[in-house]
Amino acid sequence: MSDSPARHLALQGASNFRDLGGYATRDGRTTRWRRIFRSNHLGQLTADDIAIVRALGVKSAFDFRGLEERTAGICVVNEITVHSLPIEPTVVAALRAELARGTLTGPVALELMRESYRNYVRHNTHSFRMLFGHLLEDRAPLVIHCTAGKDRTGFASALILHALGVPDDVIAEDYLLTNRHYKRDVSSVSDLPADVLDAIGSVNASYLDAAFDAVGRDYGDVETYLRDGLELGAAERTALKERYLQS
Repeated sequence: MSDSPARHLALQGASNFRDLGGYATRDGRTTRWRRIFRSNHLGQLTADDIAIVRALGVKSAFDFRGLEERTAGICVVNEITVHSLPIEPTVVAALRAELARGTLTGPVALELMRESYRNYVRHNTHSFRMLFGHLLEDRAPLVIHCTAGKDRTGFASALILHALGVPDDVIAEDYLLTNRHYKRDVSSVSDLPADVLDAIGSVNASYLDAAFDAVGRDYGDVETYLRDGLELGAAERTALKERYLQS
């Protein structure tokens, strides 16, 4: 039986709250447990959930939700300082435009999701750069999240694990864990077809691949993106690893 902490914390008000610890890196180290968490938003935590998050020592949250999204679910843990790194959502509006034209299908929805991931690189690299600036400054246990904790947070988590030296296949496995743990809220999009809801309510390996394809096109490779796009030079990478890896 493993003595490792639980990766997924079964909170009642946040279904996708997970720990990025315990992953082996290429240089033989391991990501530290209970340092970086990823989650869906923290606006519906119960009293029991709040007690769990407090016990974890989480003091900072890095929130990728757009400005209007944030008002719908304000963090309910008073001790947590929330840093806004807004990436405005675009997929639902694009889906509704396709629906109005009568052209909305499951494959169209899948491609809209892939395009949104490409746009994380094309138009939102500054938000991910800001995240890494905070990671280099903030020593307390912290959480990164968006609304569902699957797309913007999923790409951010993949970048963190890449920067720490975790292999690609492990990064992909962590990304896909959302499909096991996330409980969908379809209340605002329940009029959409089932295959469309599947496309936007889950994660797909092709989504993350699309983001890294955009990295390749715009920067050449992930290492160059980390250096030039996210401003993680050798000194910053070393500092990040010292903070979030253990031997």
